[in-house]
Amino acid sequence: MRLRRYKTDMKSGYASIMTHPTPSADFLSSPFAAPVTLPGFDPTGPDRFFNRELSWLAFNWRVLEEAMNPRVPLLERVRFLSISATNLDEFYTVRVAGLRELARAGHVAPSDDGKTPAEQLVLIDTDARRLMEYQQEVWANLRPLLAEEGIAILSRHDLTEADRAWLQDWYLDNVFPVLSPLAIDPAHPFPFIPNAGFSLALELEDPTGRQLDALVPVPGQIDRFVRVGTNPIRLLPLEELILAELDSLFPGYRLRGSCTFSVLRDSDLEVEEEAEDLVREFEVALKRRRRGEVVRLKLSQGAPEDLRDLVMDKLRVDAGEVVEVRGIMGISTLKELVLDERPDLLWPSFSPRVPERVQDHDGDMFAAIRQKDMLLHHPYETFDMVVRFLQQAARDPDVLAIRQTLYRTSRNSPIVEALCEAAEDGKSVTALVELKARFDEAANIRQSRRLERAGAHVVYGFVNYKTHAKISTVVRREGDRLVTYTHWGTGNYHPITARIYTDLSLFTCDAALGRDAARVFNYVSGYAEPARLENLAISPMGIKPRLLDLIAAEAGNARAGRPAEIWAKMNSLIEPDIIDALYDASRAGVKISLVIRGICGLRPGIAGLSENIRIKSVVGRFLEHSRIVCFGNGAALPSDQARVFISSADWMGRNLNRRVETLVEIMNDTVKAQIVGQVMAANLADEAQSWVLQPDGPARRMLPEDGDARRLFNCHRFFMENPSLSGRGSAGADDVPELTHGFD
Repeated sequence: MRLRRYKTDMKSGYASIMTHPTPSADFLSSPFAAPVTLPGFDPTGPDRFFNRELSWLAFNWRVLEEAMNPRVPLLERVRFLSISATNLDEFYTVRVAGLRELARAGHVAPSDDGKTPAEQLVLIDTDARRLMEYQQEVWANLRPLLAEEGIAILSRHDLTEADRAWLQDWYLDNVFPVLSPLAIDPAHPFPFIPNAGFSLALELEDPTGRQLDALVPVPGQIDRFVRVGTNPIRLLPLEELILAELDSLFPGYRLRGSCTFSVLRDSDLEVEEEAEDLVREFEVALKRRRRGEVVRLKLSQGAPEDLRDLVMDKLRVDAGEVVEVRGIMGISTLKELVLDERPDLLWPSFSPRVPERVQDHDGDMFAAIRQKDMLLHHPYETFDMVVRFLQQAARDPDVLAIRQTLYRTSRNSPIVEALCEAAEDGKSVTALVELKARFDEAANIRQSRRLERAGAHVVYGFVNYKTHAKISTVVRREGDRLVTYTHWGTGNYHPITARIYTDLSLFTCDAALGRDAARVFNYVSGYAEPARLENLAISPMGIKPRLLDLIAAEAGNARAGRPAEIWAKMNSLIEPDIIDALYDASRAGVKISLVIRGICGLRPGIAGLSENIRIKSVVGRFLEHSRIVCFGNGAALPSDQARVFISSADWMGRNLNRRVETLVEIMNDTVKAQIVGQVMAANLADEAQSWVLQPDGPARRMLPEDGDARRLFNCHRFFMENPSLSGRGSAGADDVPELTHGFD
């Protein structure tokens, strides 16, 4: 099949793409804006990098801004608000906790951008406090909008007598049995509050005037919001219900004052390098995580002074680690308000497509792959095809062996189910389970034990490196030969997150890639570094040098007067050597367009340094997660001359230097056309969900002067409405709209 050239001219209209009219000239005026000169900027010093932590916070600001985006359905806006809070909590328990430990130990070695741990903590604290205040402002804006739509959030003072009568019975049956009221006095020491623990602190008084301090941990096993009514929907926070029924816990006592508080603890894991039993070591480390030092204490504003002092003293926190909350505690739990029963307030329903080529072969994945390489774009093409690939392998008598990496997967994983079925059927099954997948360690331990019981061979990889590669191999007897089918992914084998994460799945029976996959599994299970790889590059030893060589080659094309372009897409870009290589390429004249969802350490658009680099972040209905890089290779992109790669790795030090990752070159013309001409072109053409990174740091959402964003091109909608090339089967691709893209 010939390479279909999808073009995306940033100055031409998109009427042919979708129903959108031509975007405004203001929005499209200058993707490569005139380069700027920053006062006092040293292009050779640490100022050439953005700070990693502040860049992450900037991304979370973009997530939060979606909660204020009127084009987003109301309950989805609540979801974005909740996600921003969950993100920030994890940031504190890992990144802030690590910096805090370095600062306390007296480390003054600067980050790539020249800031010490202590200096970074000051800047983080300032920005994060602003962000938390804005979260409360967003909630204050969303709450009346929810009420207008018949979803009311109550306080205990809003309850009617009928409400109280019904709630009392419900409380006694469903809440009271799991509550543990705790007096605080010399005989009852302050209890341990686990990571993410949420509690009520109380000042009580008995009829004689004797005072009592007490705590009531709010159980996390019960939903935060209690349903009081159905029409309208009325919801009461659980802590409000507990306060309303306080007599059941402290009979005869009067409430003098109260506050709510929550804690976040250091959640980074430390594992002994010489651990004899890695699983057991991780189980011990997980218990330590719950008891890590407090890195943030949130207290409701207006807490009685004595209660505030008591909580701070017992948790051993100082004023700098306390955040007073003016509004609702536990914003992350607002995800409970995203009610399926209100589809009118959610994104319109979307059913992922089954690739037509698979349908042409009556669902036979092996037959579809044998026809030619197939690339699926999730969630637009269903992740069920990955599950079907393994289920079919498990039940096929001609399949001899399956090897599978598991970094993150779901609790009741159909992937694990298929592997267990294959092992129980006598097939050779090897599962490479990564125990160090942060916050999924316990789940992965459970899955590994289940696989072992089924008869699978489970390996855990390296103590020092995470195995982040996404590979599945199936060895099948076909006639008198063995054929290896492989799946290479940019995302996790997680059917739940695959509904909202955009990722790529390459299915192939290319013999060279099959041999490369076997070498990767042998490396992780046997520690023997591959002597050679035919297509693949792997980290920690190979991806970074390969990328540096490819970037340098593109710079060489520019210096020789040939067209030179790089398109890349990933979650994070922070590795300093890669950034410096991109700066060198920009100075040589290479046009570089990057789609970086989150952390970015590269400053675009600076005269003499990065004037040929532009960077955008796409934040919208789906979480951009795929990792792609395209090199013009002496031609303007898109081109059949391009070299195109997909990867499990972001361009960060941890991915390139301390993880096992893969970088796969795409050799099939149809797959190459799909990646360059559809996936990358549409992401670069997106207007409706894009933020353009500025040389001085902030990213700006580019909107038309009239503020009417409804007509802007939306890449997520494009992918939902248009099929991918390589899965088309006999239907071909003639009905796929063309995209055009230029940089002038």
